[in-house]
Amino acid sequence: MTTLTAPAELTLPNGSSAASGWSLSATGLHVNHGSFGAVPVATQVLQNTLRARMDADPVAWFSTLPERVGAVRREIAGFVGSDPDTTALVPNASAGASVVYSSLPVTRDREIVVTDHGYGAVTMGAERLARRWGGTVRTAHVPLGATPQEAHDAVMDECTSRTRLIVIDHITSATARLLPVREISASARERGIVTLVDGAHVPGLYADPLRDLDCDFWVGNLHKFACGPRGTAVLVAPGELSDELYPLIDSWGAPLGFPERFDSQGTLDLTSYLAAPKSFEFIETNWGWDTARIYMSRLADYAESVIATAFSEETGEDHHVDVGSSVNALRLVRLPSGLAKSHAEADALRDLVVAQFGIEAAFTSFEGVGYYRLSTHVYNTASDFDSFVERLVPLLIEWGRAAQSARP
Repeated sequence: MTTLTAPAELTLPNGSSAASGWSLSATGLHVNHGSFGAVPVATQVLQNTLRARMDADPVAWFSTLPERVGAVRREIAGFVGSDPDTTALVPNASAGASVVYSSLPVTRDREIVVTDHGYGAVTMGAERLARRWGGTVRTAHVPLGATPQEAHDAVMDECTSRTRLIVIDHITSATARLLPVREISASARERGIVTLVDGAHVPGLYADPLRDLDCDFWVGNLHKFACGPRGTAVLVAPGELSDELYPLIDSWGAPLGFPERFDSQGTLDLTSYLAAPKSFEFIETNWGWDTARIYMSRLADYAESVIATAFSEETGEDHHVDVGSSVNALRLVRLPSGLAKSHAEADALRDLVVAQFGIEAAFTSFEGVGYYRLSTHVYNTASDFDSFVERLVPLLIEWGRAAQSARP
């Protein structure tokens, strides 16, 4: 199999490596930006400065904090491409989904439709909501390689006259694929079904993710590909149901309308919100977001090719994966048989690899098959994934054979 040519690595204007703009361990191998992200040093410095200011004069800080949060919310909305008047800041995408679940009016004996690609915490929240409603959750099976039309049909075919809510991933976490959220939301709107789109991985990866998307709620993390501090995400609610949304913590902003009531959160440390635009600026100033996205996509092409080829040369099997609708900086490579056959096994493999080898990598499972989910950012280079091949691929093949032999 022929591997692709690696893109030339990005550098800072002073000629140093892009990675020098981050504080990631020089002895580790970070090829899993998609899980927890990585915050540029410049943003860390700003957030630490803000924290020092907060602790030096807390009364002045917290008495004026809602106004500053409101101002930065408008700036963040501009980056995401949403209307600031329909955009609230929340700690993470799961918190945004929890806000929706806790705020929707109770409708007895109704159904919620999710997919088998859904993020576990968000799906569990949907199950709790269904129990409160006295209803049920229906799970749409979307084949991994389904086309956008097939994925749309699989979701809508699961809906009935009792369906009240569809929860759908914009980019799936476990399977690294896009789902047709625009088409599904449009079909749901025609049938009077509410839609919640989980866009946890989307901000930063796509320039205008909300364009032509007519959903009721959309949540997205800023700590992943947008590189903001952890604890920063958006909840976008453009429709009438936004009036029902309240923060998970009641505070003095409760009498205000949406989204202003989310700007007041008592004594929570909201420096992550205030510092987030620094990360957007850092990427834009040094490379430009368009260049960054192209680089991440080309590097993902290379990494997917070189890793899948390395596995295939040893196992004689095809480790490339058709996900139907691929993501520019997230890809799947099938692991050797026997590895990561469940979510728990995938997490255990991740923990073993980071503990023993200092390699931060994501392993996932779907329908009993294990995958390596690679992700790229501007600080990654082709040599990172060449190192993954050299250091880890032989071990994964060995572990897979051992696991196969141990199974009854």
